[in-house]
Amino acid sequence: MNRSFIEALRHNALDELQRIPKSDLHSHAGRGGSIAYIEAWSGAQIDPPNRPFDSLRDMQAWFESNIKIHCRGIQGYLKRIEASFAQAQTDRIKVLALGFGLDEIAALGGMGTFTGIMDDLQSRFAPDTLFFPELSLGRESRVEDLLTQIEEVLAYRWFTSIDICNDELAQPIRHFKPVYRLAKAAGLKLKAHVGEFGTPDDVREAVEELELDEVHHGIAAARSVSVMNWLADHRIRLNVCPTSNVMLGVADSYARHPLRKLYDNGVPVTINTDDLLIFNQSVSQEFLNLYRSGLMTAEELDGIRETGLNYAVPPK
Repeated sequence: MNRSFIEALRHNALDELQRIPKSDLHSHAGRGGSIAYIEAWSGAQIDPPNRPFDSLRDMQAWFESNIKIHCRGIQGYLKRIEASFAQAQTDRIKVLALGFGLDEIAALGGMGTFTGIMDDLQSRFAPDTLFFPELSLGRESRVEDLLTQIEEVLAYRWFTSIDICNDELAQPIRHFKPVYRLAKAAGLKLKAHVGEFGTPDDVREAVEELELDEVHHGIAAARSVSVMNWLADHRIRLNVCPTSNVMLGVADSYARHPLRKLYDNGVPVTINTDDLLIFNQSVSQEFLNLYRSGLMTAEELDGIRETGLNYAVPPK
C-alpha cells in the first residue's frame, strides 16, 4: 500500500499524484499526449471537447478538426508520438503500452525505420518508462490482407502485444483467429477492444475465440454476473478508460461507472487514458475523478494502481 498515493487522493493533490508510479496500458500512440503539449508546439489554442460524442465517428471528426489539423504530415505525426512519451514522463507512467497501426509503420518506410524512430523517441522523452509496444489492427481490416503483412512485422520481435480496435460491429471477431495464432506463436500478449459498445457475451466470446490475455474496455461484462464470474475465475484483466467511456456515452458518469461492479465481482481492472489528446484526462486525473465521484475508495484505487504496475509480457 502506498500511503503517499492514498493521501494525495484524499487531499486532491494532483501534483503529488503525478510523482507516484502508475501504468497506462490502454493508449493509442498518436493520441497519447496532452493537448497542452500540442498547443505549445503549434501555437494554436485547442479547446477540449465540451460534450459527449455521439459515436466513434463523431469523436474522430473532432480529432481531425481540432488536433490533426495542427499536426500535419510526418512531422506532425512524430510530434504526437513525442507528446505521448513526454506525457508518460510527466505523469510518472512507469509501465506504458502504446498501440501502433500497420499504416503508421508503412508511413515511416517499414519496420526497420519505424522501430528505430520509436525507440529513439522513447529514450529521449520517456527514459524512465518501461515501454511495451502494441500492434493495433482495425476491426474493419480484411484478414487476408493482414496475413500478408503481419509475419514480416512479427519477425522483428519488437511488438509485445496485439490488439483489435475500432468498430466492434465491423465483423465477427472469430475472423481474426488466424492472425492471433501467428501472434501467439510469436510470444505476443493477446488483447482486443471488446465490450465497449457490445454485450457481455461478446466479451466472453472474444476471450474464448482468440484466447485473449486481456481485454481493452470490456465494461459490458458488468451487465452479467455469470460473465463477470467467468472473467474473475480466468483472471482476465480489463483495461478500463473511465473518461473515454463517459465521453462516448457507455457510462453515465464517473459515479455510476461499471468499474465498481466489475471490481466488486473480482474482475482484475486497470485505469487508463485511451485517447488523452481527445479526452484530456491523464492517468492521475482519472484516479482523482473516480475518487472524487465516490465510486472507489483511495485504498481500492491504490490496489488498482498496483495491478497495472504488475503488468508482464510472456517470455519469448
